[in-house]
Amino acid sequence: MALVLVVDDDRSLRHMLTHSLEAIGLQVISTATAEQGLALVSERQPDVVLLDIMLPGRSGLDVLRDIQAVDRRLPVIFVTADSGSSTAIEAMQLGAYDYVSKPLDLPQLNSLVQAAVDSRRLMSVAVALSADSTADQSGKLFVGRSAEILEVFKAIGRVAAQDVPVLIRGESGTGKELVAQALYQHSHRKNEPFMAINCAALPDTLLESELFGHEKGSFTGADRRRIGKFEQCHGGTIFLDEVGDMAPIVQGKVLRLLQDQRFERVGGNETISTDVRVITATNRPLEEMVEEKTFRADLLYRLNGMTIFLPPLRHRRDDIPLLLKHFLARAQQSLNKLHIEGMSPDCLEILMNYGWPGNVREMQSVVQQAVLNAIGPIIIPDFLPREVTQNSSPDGEHQSTWKEQQPASRPTDASPTSSDPQHPTIADLGAFIEGQLKSKSTDLYTSVLDRVERYLFTRVLQETNGNQSQAAEILGVTRGKIRDRIASFNISMERKVRADTKVGE
Repeated sequence: MALVLVVDDDRSLRHMLTHSLEAIGLQVISTATAEQGLALVSERQPDVVLLDIMLPGRSGLDVLRDIQAVDRRLPVIFVTADSGSSTAIEAMQLGAYDYVSKPLDLPQLNSLVQAAVDSRRLMSVAVALSADSTADQSGKLFVGRSAEILEVFKAIGRVAAQDVPVLIRGESGTGKELVAQALYQHSHRKNEPFMAINCAALPDTLLESELFGHEKGSFTGADRRRIGKFEQCHGGTIFLDEVGDMAPIVQGKVLRLLQDQRFERVGGNETISTDVRVITATNRPLEEMVEEKTFRADLLYRLNGMTIFLPPLRHRRDDIPLLLKHFLARAQQSLNKLHIEGMSPDCLEILMNYGWPGNVREMQSVVQQAVLNAIGPIIIPDFLPREVTQNSSPDGEHQSTWKEQQPASRPTDASPTSSDPQHPTIADLGAFIEGQLKSKSTDLYTSVLDRVERYLFTRVLQETNGNQSQAAEILGVTRGKIRDRIASFNISMERKVRADTKVGE
């Protein structure tokens, strides 16, 4: 469980923040003084710090410098009473993760803290580059010893110490973010910030502001100056995921930054210099996009200082047993199901023959669902998600089409394990939550959101007959996010069906 440290002399605010953050599954400790806060940073090693910018007898800026001396990669979020404060701007320039103004918007703050926790994880998780099958599996997410993945390890070793841009290419879910982490952790910038931005998750105007910052009044809603990630990450590494989804105007600004490490904030005239290493990733055919004039050829050449191709899981099948063992160990720990001993031979055979269109990310989800569904010490095929057992074939190719199977009739007292986890009804979801509460789940928030989001995206795509642009408009998200969820949730679109249409009609 992630640990958040709150340093603020307002007792009522500390209590409010503690209650709000604990409600989303975070552990919180708090103190009123800078001295005690610094001591807790050393003793408890929190994942995020919420820091008042005006503490009794000491400036929060000084405390930030002391925190950075202890742990340069610890995200610090400032809390300030003045949203236009030049002090807060200075704090961002010194390397604070972000700042929020009082009175606090607690849901927005919760999301910000969770993003900071994820950022901390990206900077702290050890990456396994060894092909040693006896290596510790407890937290090393980059697992493999096949010839294909060894070539990736070698490529990382050749380029990690250099400052050249790296373009990581591969299908969705193959682990491109882990390659970026490995490049960072084995570089001379490993003690400096690492920031990851998903270019497909933000609208074009917000992405430009997120990367380069903006001046007050530069657009509607810009009520204060904002420092962008390229400025915050001075000296460190930025990972731009789904770089193929960047708008032309953002592409142009990124190109200039790569050329001379300079840029201007949105709406500003001041030229800002920075020193960042840029790592990018995509699952899109950039060369075809260049021909279609949707991606700049000169930017592609700049990004491609070196390309690392990450193979899909179906091309590194020797790694499947090792990855299954790894994810099973992680699921046992995170779901507190240590009584599970392993998988039956027929269950393993199904997983070995499955095509894994969602790659490693899909495998992690499948193993977690199997552990959740397990009612004994051995995982058998009955505990696997239905789309896996129905689409496993000896040649390992994925056999599914877009056929959203309707859940069978269920009794009113259906247990969570009897529900279809991919297509929940309201009753199914309620039963699932009740079951998880009884089993003392420690990952309920993520599990419920995954189920709801999977159902929502599938249902909207059915409504639009697979039209991703219409689906993005209905959901209020980018087309890049639609593509990402199609891959993540293994939504195949070879056949268009209505929500009320049964398979075969």
